Amino acid sequence: MASKNSNNDNQTRRRSSQAHFKQPKKHRGLKWTIFIVLLILITGGAAYGIHAYFAARDAFQATYQKGDTNKLRNVNQVIKDGKPLSILLLGTDTGALGRHDTGRTDTIIVATVNAQKKTAYLTSIPRDTNVTLQGGTQKINAAYTLGGAPMAVDTVQNLLDVPIDFYALVNMGGLEKMVNAVGGVDLKPLLTFSYGHAHVVKGRQTHLNGKQALDYSRMRETDPLGDYGRQKRQRQVIQKLLIKAMGIGSIPRYQSILTSLKGNLKTDLTFDDLIAIRGKYGDATHHIKSQTLQGQDAMIDNLSYQVPTATEIARVSTNIRRSLGLAKSTKLTGNAVQSGNANSATPANATTQTTTGY
Repeated sequence: MASKNSNNDNQTRRRSSQAHFKQPKKHRGLKWTIFIVLLILITGGAAYGIHAYFAARDAFQATYQKGDTNKLRNVNQVIKDGKPLSILLLGTDTGALGRHDTGRTDTIIVATVNAQKKTAYLTSIPRDTNVTLQGGTQKINAAYTLGGAPMAVDTVQNLLDVPIDFYALVNMGGLEKMVNAVGGVDLKPLLTFSYGHAHVVKGRQTHLNGKQALDYSRMRETDPLGDYGRQKRQRQVIQKLLIKAMGIGSIPRYQSILTSLKGNLKTDLTFDDLIAIRGKYGDATHHIKSQTLQGQDAMIDNLSYQVPTATEIARVSTNIRRSLGLAKSTKLTGNAVQSGNANSATPANATTQTTTGY
C-alpha cells in the first residue's frame, strides 16, 4: 500500500511540476518523423529498382545542405570501415502554418547506428535542457536558432562529449504526407485521450492516418509524464511506422514517400553517403534501443528549464559512446562537466524540482 501511495504522490508532484513550469505549445517537432525519414532511406534497398534509385537521387539533390559542422573524426573512413556512426536528428516547425522564421529545434535526438551489432540507438535530449550559449544560460533548442546546424552539432558534442558525424533537419510540414504515404500506422495507444484528430483508447488496436498520428504523438498536456510520456508515444510510433515502411513493395508508394520529403528535409548526408550507409548499415534497424537525458524542472530567470545532473550526463554519454565502440569520456568526471557549452551544475538563480521520467 505504501508503494502505491508513493506512486500516486509522484504522479501528483509531476502534474504539479508540469503545470507550474511548462506552458502548452502547439506544433512540436516530432523525433519519430526524422528518424523514420532516415531509416526509410537507409533501408530502402535495390529491390525498388532503377526508377526508385533515380527518384531518391533527385529528391536528395534538393535536401543536401553542406554545413560547416565541426567533424570530430573522418566520417568517410567511418563509413568505409563500417564502424558505428552517429547522426544528430533535429525537428523544427519552420514553415508549418505559415511560419518562415528560423525556428527552434524542439526535437533533438542523437541516433547511433551499429552495423556489427545490428542495433540503432536513440538518445532524446529534452528541448529545455540548459546549456551555456554565447556566454549565457540558454535552452538547447536555441542553438539552431542562434547558429544553425553547426552550433546545434557543437552544442550536443560538447554537452555529451560524443562525436556527431552527420545531421538531418526535418520540419513538420511533411509529417502528414509521409504517414499517409505509407498508408497510416496501426498501434495500441498507451493512454486514453482525445486531442485534435486523435481519439484513442488505451490498449485498443487503432489505425492512425497522418493527422491522427501527428496529434497522438504531440499531446502532452494530459499525460501524467508530460514530455517524457510524449516521447514514449513518439518512440512507439517509430517502430510501427518503420515496420510499415519496410513492407512497402511498390515503386509508386516508395516515390510518394520520397516526394513528401521535398522541402521538408535538410542534411549534410550526400546521396552517395546514403547509398554507402544503406549497403553497410541497413540491418542495424533490426533492434532499436532508446534512452532519454533526464533532468530536473527548474526556473531560471523566470523561464522553465530541464537541468540534468553531471552523473546523468555522464551516464547518457557512456551509453552513446559504448554504442559507437568508444571508451568512456575522460572529460565528464565527478560533479562537473568539463566540456564546452555544457552546463550541468544548477545555476545560482535556479529553483529546481525533481521530475521522474520512465
